Amino acid sequence: MTELIFDYDGTLHNSMLTYAPAFRDTMKWLSDKGYIEDREYTDSEISYWLGFNSTDMWSNFQPGLDPEIREKARIMLGEDMAERVERGEGALYPHTEEVLTQLREEGYGLIFLSNCRFHYLERHRRVFRLDRFFDSFYCCEKFGFIPKYEILRKIAPMHGKDLIAVGDRFHDIEMAVKNGLPSIGCGYGYGTQEELSKADIIVSDIRQIPEAAASLSRKE
Repeated sequence: MTELIFDYDGTLHNSMLTYAPAFRDTMKWLSDKGYIEDREYTDSEISYWLGFNSTDMWSNFQPGLDPEIREKARIMLGEDMAERVERGEGALYPHTEEVLTQLREEGYGLIFLSNCRFHYLERHRRVFRLDRFFDSFYCCEKFGFIPKYEILRKIAPMHGKDLIAVGDRFHDIEMAVKNGLPSIGCGYGYGTQEELSKADIIVSDIRQIPEAAASLSRKE
């Protein structure tokens, strides 16, 4: 059985609905406290950080901040996003549920692998009832925030040899390349064309994933 390793944010989940307002509110708090300069952030600047684990994001985004303040801001942003999801402000991309249902019906196993923390995974798993679709769930916190390509090496023995990576950022394509897997780059997400350049197939619409998966499965 072929198993698809799905990224979540930017691949299945329209993260900017909750991330962008939470990000801007957190930056406003930091600037009001005098920790950073007050400025506006574009959606492209904000979406760049989607796909990074939150610890790496803050270390790279605000390396000059006191670590204690950085951690407080990280927690604040995460809690803001969580509250928005609970209020129903978050959403999967249109057609996500029908695509995942189709893939299940076609016999694929589905694996969830995200650069997120436990609480994020469990909240989204509950709110969006992701157990309907996925056989296994993995988040980077469980593995000490190591890169996705290293996580895959740890979980691969628990899965079959026929794996396909599906994602919208360089972390996902890197995971595939470094482990010799075929990959589907999700061009509708938050990654650039350059990030996805080494993907075997790039789709512009989530509804194209089943056809892409079938094509790569036939090549194996």
